[in-house]
Amino acid sequence: MMRGSVTSGTLRRSGGRGLAPSGAGQTGPLPQNGPVSDSVNDDPTHCPAALPTALPAAGEVPDPADMREQYRTTELTPADLAPEPVAQFTRWFKEAAEDPAIHEPNAMVVSTATPDGRPSSRTVLLKHYDAAGFVFFTNYDSRKGRELAANPYASLLFPWHPAARQVVVTGRAERVGREETVAYFRTRPHGSRLGAWASPQSSVIASREELLARYDDLAARHPEGTQVPVPPHWGGVRVVPDTVEFWQGHENRLHDRLRYVREDGDTWRVERLAP
Repeated sequence: MMRGSVTSGTLRRSGGRGLAPSGAGQTGPLPQNGPVSDSVNDDPTHCPAALPTALPAAGEVPDPADMREQYRTTELTPADLAPEPVAQFTRWFKEAAEDPAIHEPNAMVVSTATPDGRPSSRTVLLKHYDAAGFVFFTNYDSRKGRELAANPYASLLFPWHPAARQVVVTGRAERVGREETVAYFRTRPHGSRLGAWASPQSSVIASREELLARYDDLAARHPEGTQVPVPPHWGGVRVVPDTVEFWQGHENRLHDRLRYVREDGDTWRVERLAP
């Protein structure tokens, strides 16, 4: 499969609101029901008084409404896909890792939610994947750890913007075995092992100085070259996918979105989603 590429539109100046790339397409949330209009006057709920009375001078603050790119990439068809999603992810992950424009290709946005549906997101690093799922490591007492304990479902988003690609994984989250956690912890740099102890992740702390003092105390007790025990509240999470979507950007926002959906066991069907 050919690697996709992104071509930016020509920069233009718009209404004194700074420079922005040209290109077709609408960004931002759209109404869920009813027609979509480019004119705020067509919206019966529109209130002119709610609009800002003044805009920043040109060059001060870019207007996000004017920021867009045209994606010019290779078409993605079902015939291009591997028989199952992990093999397809391997193809794209390899290409992302080889692309110097993509920094930390294993960075992914992990989204969780409370039992009553309040979501939260953060970026973490993928540390392992195979047919069983996608694994990251965290403090189980953190916000994501607590939310996954109460509502064990998660979404993972790999935002490979320079290649105009995204991968979105949804599925059930489960803790990995303790042996797997210990094996990975032993591979972490010494400072990262100390950091897992020093940071009460997601908790309110008084200052950065407090955090550094905790780290310094641990460093004195466990100097470089000594063994750092694995925190009991720290370990791996595996997201077992129910769906895996491969998104390839195209011109005019007519993107390719092909999604694997698990049926029975290791059987998958592929469906195309409208962009």
